Amino acid sequence: MKMSYEEFIESKYLKAEKSGFDYISINNLLFDYQKDLVKWALKLGKSAIFANTGLGKTFMQLEWAKNVFEYTNKPVLILAPLAVSSQTIEEAKKIGINVKYCKEQSDIINGINITNYERLENFNSDEFMGIVLDESSILKSFTGKYRQMIIDNFKHTPYKLACSATPAPNDYMELGNHSEFLNQMTRTEMLSMFFYHDGGNTSKWRLKGHAEDRFWEWVSSWAAIVKNPEDLGYDGSKHKLPILNEQQLTVETEWKGATLFALPATTLEERREARRDSLNDRCKLACDLVTQNIDKQWLIWCDLNDEANLLNKLIPGSINVQGSDKPEIKAERLLDFGKGNIKCLITKPKIASFGLNWQTCHNMIFVGLSDSYESYYQAVRRCYRFGQKEQVNVYIITSDREQNVLKNIQRKQSDFEKMQNSMVGFTKKYVRDNLEVTFKELDKSYKASVDMILPEWLKSEV
Repeated sequence: MKMSYEEFIESKYLKAEKSGFDYISINNLLFDYQKDLVKWALKLGKSAIFANTGLGKTFMQLEWAKNVFEYTNKPVLILAPLAVSSQTIEEAKKIGINVKYCKEQSDIINGINITNYERLENFNSDEFMGIVLDESSILKSFTGKYRQMIIDNFKHTPYKLACSATPAPNDYMELGNHSEFLNQMTRTEMLSMFFYHDGGNTSKWRLKGHAEDRFWEWVSSWAAIVKNPEDLGYDGSKHKLPILNEQQLTVETEWKGATLFALPATTLEERREARRDSLNDRCKLACDLVTQNIDKQWLIWCDLNDEANLLNKLIPGSINVQGSDKPEIKAERLLDFGKGNIKCLITKPKIASFGLNWQTCHNMIFVGLSDSYESYYQAVRRCYRFGQKEQVNVYIITSDREQNVLKNIQRKQSDFEKMQNSMVGFTKKYVRDNLEVTFKELDKSYKASVDMILPEWLKSEV
């Protein structure tokens, strides 16, 4: 059979291969957009759902895992950040799903299991028919070796789902990590096909201008990027966010340099020095903010142990969750804060900025900033997420010498918003089409009311 030129060109377009199955059942408690995304992900077999914080990724991944287990009758594993495992188990009860928390392979049941990323070495990945990466962008926080271990361990797992709110803020390489995990294309292949390397001062990979449409069409064949259900044509009236008030506060430090005025810190060592020099003043200002509204719940983010320890001394009744705490203690305190049992929580973004739902709190303070926009974004989104009823107040305290860090975060924020809008735009164009095709394939409500009558000339004689 001859192929037309148009058909030949179409055959060269990259699209995700469907390796999944028709859904078995979806809980009616899920919103329509959640049900349809679960159906789409199951049909595809290996996919990613990049849905904004508060859009119900937990319910979607639980329904996905339930269907994979029911279809295969083999164990499914969910990998989640610290403390999110307990939260997921509680959420599962709301939709009638049993999830077992496991510390090692011997704990596994023939059903849905969950563990923390840090415990992955205790499990045999070959025993699972399905794997879910909850808050999959957390892989960025791990070393390359650990990230590669996850990709390699689950290379042959039949069914995979990656869930994240921020798949690649300012970093296309994160999409490459997800693509490789989902067996779509290795990161090296993705770079070779769609990008060129800027050998100048920036030394970054940049998307080829002529390949932009094809790149996003390919991504949208295996990933759904959703800021609001309206992006996919659903009713988004229940998913409007309140006002976010971001206020930058500056403390002045005593300048000991050779110049007349304090110069902005540029090098890493200068930034560290500026942060150390302003530590007391920044913590004192944070304490003043909390004591002025002592009846409110407060979340304080810091990066240094010295900051956390001083804040803990200055603020009566505050709880400091730090890296040296036992995992069980961390999880208990983080969950208690989410229940409103702790008035003031002090912790670090690398400990608690992924996956936790803290809509009970609407006041937070950053006692300084790192250069990671994703860290800042995820930390803010613990409270500023769908389901939040109050305006969220974010106070960012830096010294007068740390303005370069703040400008860097603001630039990354602008870049991310542009990138996210681009991703959502292509999602509207391609994912919606894929969803509609899936709906037609999965429509189980149709019941024939008229018998089909074949014309005589189509009937074969036997």
